[in-house]
Amino acid sequence: MTTSASAPLPSSVLEALARYDTPTICNAMELVAPERRLIGFTVKPLVCPFPTLPPIVGYARTATIRSVLKSGLPAEEQSRRRIEYYEYVGTGAGPRIAVIQDIDGPDVGYGAFWGEVQSNVHKALGCLGVITDGSIRDTPQWAPGFQALAGSIGPSHAWVHAESFGGEVRVAGMTVRSDDLIHADSHGAIVIPYEVAARLPEAAELCGRREAPILEIARSKDFTLEKLKDALKRSSEIH
Repeated sequence: MTTSASAPLPSSVLEALARYDTPTICNAMELVAPERRLIGFTVKPLVCPFPTLPPIVGYARTATIRSVLKSGLPAEEQSRRRIEYYEYVGTGAGPRIAVIQDIDGPDVGYGAFWGEVQSNVHKALGCLGVITDGSIRDTPQWAPGFQALAGSIGPSHAWVHAESFGGEVRVAGMTVRSDDLIHADSHGAIVIPYEVAARLPEAAELCGRREAPILEIARSKDFTLEKLKDALKRSSEIH
């Protein structure tokens, strides 16, 4: 198991980031870290059964799971590993977000690790939600306010079990390490480098100001192509 050595950010930074949706954070990232324009965010669609929940921002707790094959560990060892996993999830900088990669290959999502029990346990351990390419279930009984982005929804957990935790995972095209800062909502998720996190809210506001004149004319009953050209020019001059 490996974790990042970076110090946690002030809670005020996390609170500021949570005021924006994930697409806006992606826009802001293009301004403050243009070298990350093609990396660090989900690029495949995920199911979000709770689209009205607000954005979540937290530190990643990573794991890999599989469900097609039964764990080869003795029952006692499985119980010990489960406790170690919960200790990992429940410690370190918070709040936290579980990021779980299903490694069942072509059978990804065959069995659900996440449901009524795990959502409530992880919420109690300080997690705000889960991002997984695996399946989830029991959404009507899900922990209230606990966000979920998943590859699919299914009925059974089959032989699901955690294979490893604390390492690097890849979910929906997004590579995540333990303790990475994650921003997520119903649109998807993005990894935020610590060194640029505090600059993103200001950049998000700038993006909004630049969009305002374009949206104003686009929504106007008096829209013309000439007015759009003028709005685009005014937008480009906003700093």
